[in-house]
Amino acid sequence: MALNFINHNPWIFAFGLLGNIFSFIVFLAPVPTFIRVCRKKSTEGFQSVPYVVALFSAMLLIYYSTLNANELFLMTINSVGCFIETIYIALYIAYAPKKARIFTVRFFLLLDVVGFCLILLVTQFVVKRPYRARVIGFVCGGLSVSVFAAPLSIMRTVIRTKSVEFMPFSLSLFLTLSAVMWLFYGLLLKDLFVALPNTLGFTFGMAQMILYAIYRNARPAAELELPQHKATTVEVEAEASLDTPEQRHHEKYCMDLETQAAPAAPMLNSAA
Repeated sequence: MALNFINHNPWIFAFGLLGNIFSFIVFLAPVPTFIRVCRKKSTEGFQSVPYVVALFSAMLLIYYSTLNANELFLMTINSVGCFIETIYIALYIAYAPKKARIFTVRFFLLLDVVGFCLILLVTQFVVKRPYRARVIGFVCGGLSVSVFAAPLSIMRTVIRTKSVEFMPFSLSLFLTLSAVMWLFYGLLLKDLFVALPNTLGFTFGMAQMILYAIYRNARPAAELELPQHKATTVEVEAEASLDTPEQRHHEKYCMDLETQAAPAAPMLNSAA
C-alpha cells in the first residue's frame, strides 16, 4: 500500500529519499567523537543523554510509522538510527567512568526500555485503534520539539563567546536540510505530526547558520579581554615597585578595602 501511494506521488519519494540521506549523515556526525573515545579509551567527560534520547525518539517514530501505512521512509531511517545510536551507547558504556556508566545504564533502562514499553502497552490496551497514531504523533512531536530546541544553549554560547568553535557549520547545514526534506515530506503526506516539528527544526537550523555567518571571523571574547588584563597586570606591578610614603599609604588603604570586601566573595561564587 505504501509503495503504491509513493508511485502515485513522486515528490513524496524524492523528499523521503533525500530526508533519509541527510538524516543518515546527521546520525553519523558523532562518529569522529567515538573514534577518539576508542583511541583514548575514555569518554573525556561528555554526556550520554543525547544518544539515549535519540534512541528513544527513533523507537517511537518506528512505532508511529507502523500505525501509518504511508510512512515507509520514516521507518527505514529510524531503523538505521536505532542501530547507530545503540552502538554509540554501547561504546559509551564500555569506556565511561563507573559513575557515568551506571547513570547511562539506568537512564537507558528507564527511558528506552521501561518508558517505551509503558507507551506501547498504554496505546495498545487503553487507546482505541483509530486514535493510536494521533496519540503517538503528539508524543513524537513533543519529543522532536525538545530535541530541536536543544541547540539554543549552543547558540547562546556562540553569542556570549563570539566563537563558532562548538557549532560546526556542516552539522547545522545537514540538520537544516534534513528538516526541510521531512517538512515537505510531511506536508505532501498531510501529516502534521511530521511537518510541524520540522518547521521548528528548519527555523533553528537557519538561525544557527546565520550566527555562523556573523561570528565566523569574529575574535573570541576571551581573546579581546586578554590585552586589557595584561595591561592591568603591568600597571599593578609598576605601582607596587614605587616606595614613596604616599604610595605605601595608598597601598595600605587598598588592602584595607580588599579585607573589608573579602566576605562578599562567596556570594558571587554561589550566585554563579
